[in-house]
Amino acid sequence: QVQLVESGGGLVQAGGSLRLSCAASGSISSFNHMGWYRQAPGKQRELVAVITSGGNTNYADSLKGRFTISRDNAKNTVYLEMNSLKPEDTAVYYCNAVTSPPGSGLRYDYWGRGTQVTVSS
Repeated sequence: QVQLVESGGGLVQAGGSLRLSCAASGSISSFNHMGWYRQAPGKQRELVAVITSGGNTNYADSLKGRFTISRDNAKNTVYLEMNSLKPEDTAVYYCNAVTSPPGSGLRYDYWGRGTQVTVSS
């Protein structure tokens, strides 16, 4: 059973920075890609950033230049560096991992429980 555990959230003032971590119970190299999503109160969960097993990255357009996703395969951990934080970045941030066995057409999603990020103005 895959477990993803997020950490690093907290309260920060606008303009500040945080680094979130997502530690996986197994090798992250086994996942097709991993990513971060967030959900603000009263809103749908939205994609923040994704990183593939090959290291390619993709970001929500509105977050490009402020957020950076990275991975450390040796530590089985994915990170999200968040800079120049704004009050509208306040949300619960969730780690996601996806596997898709070749040729199966199947997709398996795994989620962490989330970590709260609160940005004060």
